[in-house]
Amino acid sequence: MAKGEGDEEREERITMEVVVDAYGPEEQAMGWYYYLQDTMQFPFTATCISKRRRSPLKESATVVVVGMAPENECDREMFVEIDWEGDTLAVPLIHLQAPAADADTQQAIADWHYWVNQGYELG
Repeated sequence: MAKGEGDEEREERITMEVVVDAYGPEEQAMGWYYYLQDTMQFPFTATCISKRRRSPLKESATVVVVGMAPENECDREMFVEIDWEGDTLAVPLIHLQAPAADADTQQAIADWHYWVNQGYELG
């Protein structure tokens, strides 16, 4: 994936708060997991911004995000759990935006989007 335009403030936050002292993909994944879990205020409403073949969400669908998926499901990318037809479903955070969420939640989601769009990967 092509790198987007850099954002020094965001890079600093990610380096110092998210992946600080992470020496490999597993530690980076845990840094992201706990940063997102501790920063996002659940539940919140989100909108699907892109379709994925493995996901039932359609672009522009609105969902309620109820929490982070279990840690073991977030070793390669970050997943959140949504209410889905009376059940709970894990979906990739990269496919969601939450414009009505509180500022910290929006910033955490934007940080993850930025990191992925810069071409960084977990594992």
